[in-house]
Amino acid sequence: MLKGADGYFVYPKDVDAFGFDWGRLALTVAPEVNGAQRFSGGVVDLPSGQGHSRHNHPGAEEIIFVISGNGEQMVEDENGNPVMRKVGPGCTVYVPESRFHSTLNTGDGPMQLFVVYSPAGPELGLRELPDFRIIKAGT
Repeated sequence: MLKGADGYFVYPKDVDAFGFDWGRLALTVAPEVNGAQRFSGGVVDLPSGQGHSRHNHPGAEEIIFVISGNGEQMVEDENGNPVMRKVGPGCTVYVPESRFHSTLNTGDGPMQLFVVYSPAGPELGLRELPDFRIIKAGT
């Protein structure tokens, strides 16, 4: 649980983030952060030209909301065919259960997303990636 706070109001800077070569994920809602049980989520920061490669979350749905920046989003359709779209601020992307997807920041500046996983937990698999590291809160 988040120390020194009630867990209801969480800023990304207040939690340890998952760091990768392509960006970072700060979980602001999760069982280990504030006791959320049915979903987890957080803020993803992608530098210009960066993104996360094609992957899926077996048994989980995902929502991706574009806060800022512009990019390309791929989501597989029900036949396994990639559906690619340009996305920008205000766009909500729904990723059905277990579907492959990827995001690329194609803009000149940073891209920020808010992601939600249901059920909670698939984000913990990111710890197994070879470029995973913890970025301490406040850095």
